[in-house]
Amino acid sequence: MATNEGGFQPPTISETHLPEIFPWMAEWGTGFGKNMLMVILSVIVISWFFMWAIRKQSLVPSRAQFAAEAGYGFVRHTLGRDILGEKHFRKWIPLLFAVFFFVLVNNIFGAIPGLQLPTFSHAGPAYALAAIIWITWITLGFKTHGPKFMKLMTVPSGVPKWLLPLLVVLEFLSNFIIRPLTHSLRLMAVMLAGHIIVMLAGSGVEFLVAQQGGLDGYGLGALILVGSIPLYFLELVMMVLQAFVFALLTAIYIQGSIEADAH
Repeated sequence: MATNEGGFQPPTISETHLPEIFPWMAEWGTGFGKNMLMVILSVIVISWFFMWAIRKQSLVPSRAQFAAEAGYGFVRHTLGRDILGEKHFRKWIPLLFAVFFFVLVNNIFGAIPGLQLPTFSHAGPAYALAAIIWITWITLGFKTHGPKFMKLMTVPSGVPKWLLPLLVVLEFLSNFIIRPLTHSLRLMAVMLAGHIIVMLAGSGVEFLVAQQGGLDGYGLGALILVGSIPLYFLELVMMVLQAFVFALLTAIYIQGSIEADAH
């Protein structure tokens, strides 16, 4: 970054928040913006693709049907049966399926020219989705075990009684406060970091070409552009990986509620 006046000014986090399209609560800085629009678009895209892919089911599947069945099979077996077990996994497949593909599509939006905004690079959507999972986990735990669930999640077995006052507080904070925060912030932080890297590369190229010009400006701009290509594919990998991790943790939390008394 240049320190002299008129030098390169890198993009800031605030610049990742685009102006709202319909700012109905301007004093709170909220409204209907590109972020919300892309959430709605993701639901439409996911629904349309799977309905279109399975419209003509065949023993010899088309490419679209094969992709849809492969995606469903991945969620069913890897995130469902392998984590929750044969006895419990079937009823949770719809939730895991929705979570995985919802996060995946909203992440991949950040790699599509013109859209280039991963929805979960903003904290709000990540907090909202993690809150839904947290409420589901808590509700399932109390429904399965009753009030005993609180003890199961806060009182570790096999420890000296004199340590319990400290450990109960730590377990409560870990399971009921820190868990949903890390579930959301992990996703948000990775998506935000990737988004800023793309913005930084783009603004750097623009500055070098438009402001500097000449052989040095065009040469360095082209070098940054070429160097950003591996970063683009790395970000794409992280988008898929974070969708998998978020859905995997969802399955683990559900499994923990169901079998809390076995721990």
